[in-house]
Amino acid sequence: MPRHTAIVTGGTRGIGRGIAEVLAAENYTVIAGYGGNDQAAAEFTKETGIPTRKWDVADFQACQNAVASIEADFGPVTVLINNAGITRDATIKKLSYENWMAVIQTNLTSVFNMTKAVWDGMVAENFGRIVNISSINGQAGQYGQVNYCAAKAGVIGMTKALALEGARYNITANTVAPGYVATDMVAAVPERVLEKIVSTVPVGRLGDPAEIARAVYFLVRDDSNFVTGSTISINGGQHMY
Repeated sequence: MPRHTAIVTGGTRGIGRGIAEVLAAENYTVIAGYGGNDQAAAEFTKETGIPTRKWDVADFQACQNAVASIEADFGPVTVLINNAGITRDATIKKLSYENWMAVIQTNLTSVFNMTKAVWDGMVAENFGRIVNISSINGQAGQYGQVNYCAAKAGVIGMTKALALEGARYNITANTVAPGYVATDMVAAVPERVLEKIVSTVPVGRLGDPAEIARAVYFLVRDDSNFVTGSTISINGGQHMY
């Protein structure tokens, strides 16, 4: 029997896909959320056997509806991986309000939306595992990413507060902060810029989604309940503090 039902937002590609696949292999019932590409989601399910659901994580009511539907079909959601994210890069001089809000809503407000939707159920189960995916750029900053860095730093602060609130209910909340990982988002970076980035990584390469996923699995395990409010940095030594 599956041990827990897990939602992975942004779960059909990149880091999210890696997490979904690792959790499914460890006998979790996994539902991968996605926001846009129906064809990619269908291919993901065909290749992995992991079901998908489509909703906008930036929309509070859509998150409520999605969780209610998933719980009706699969039972209580006791594991939540907030992974969905976008970039809209520009320097502060050129960054529009619309692109500021788009990133804040999708990368930060979504964590509130999804956590709010599963919280009461986790309290009722007296068990919950929440892992929020931040970024090295939420820790160290990055030129031209005021919006992204603000959102990802906010995720870290939110996680610490959730950890304090959840402790009495056996709900843990932790953050994983990946460095540069071989995903579609990183592939969109100009080659010249990407080469420069890789040159600053002590291990000399991009990360693999599976390397992030294995840390997430450690955090959601039943026997990891003494780990809460923590941030695990996985960046090849690029940023240490």
